Amino acid sequence: MPPNQDTAPSPIDSPFASPSELLWQELGWTPSAGQLAQFLTLQEQLRLWNGRLNLTRLVEDEDFWISQLYDSLWPLVARLNGPPGPLRCVDVGTGGGFPGLAVAIALPQARLTLIDSVGRKVEAVQAMAQALGLAERLTLRCERVERSGRERSCRGQFDLALARAVAAAPVVAEYLVPLLAQGGEALLYRGHWSDQDGKDLERALVPLQAGLERQERRNLPAERGVRHALVLKLLAPCPAAYPRGVGVPAKTPLGSP
Repeated sequence: MPPNQDTAPSPIDSPFASPSELLWQELGWTPSAGQLAQFLTLQEQLRLWNGRLNLTRLVEDEDFWISQLYDSLWPLVARLNGPPGPLRCVDVGTGGGFPGLAVAIALPQARLTLIDSVGRKVEAVQAMAQALGLAERLTLRCERVERSGRERSCRGQFDLALARAVAAAPVVAEYLVPLLAQGGEALLYRGHWSDQDGKDLERALVPLQAGLERQERRNLPAERGVRHALVLKLLAPCPAAYPRGVGVPAKTPLGSP
């Protein structure tokens, strides 16, 4: 017999409302004591800055540990459990610092560039990175990613390019693919994903000289929804025409009729 409303556990009573052993078992990776301390500090910093700037509603309990942290890390579990090595990573549209700050903590060998066009968010993330002891490994860029993709310091420079909750997949592909070094991967975090979404993305990848290497699906714990991770790779050097000018990828996505 299902529990009635009065006895059903509240989110704060959930085993995922804090960094429990069950959370890490579900993820498939366990942080060190130092990394766990940094994750807790990250939550504190997010509370602090969210009170000033309203960065995100996902700050407490399951909202933070599942919908922010777990959701940032699950597509990277193979890397988290793999041998350490240098990694050049870029987070496009980092917003309140996710997935970039979570990835920086989880992959201590990585150097990250975090890009966002909103100055106040960039300032907040920079301050959080400083408080977390990550400032030496992080570079913050306040600009539109279409400009980043044409800058010599960014174009073709990254082993891993990430974008979470930024735009439609064909638009994100045009943002990320020009940033990839040879052999690099672009990771698109998606929620709902349909066959039509896949066809739209495949058409967009043709002019970018890229392809879909793999696709993963996962149910988040505590019935927090279904997530998809799409990994793109270069098939040949990205043509110099991409990314197009500021605003053009979103207005006229590649592969659209």
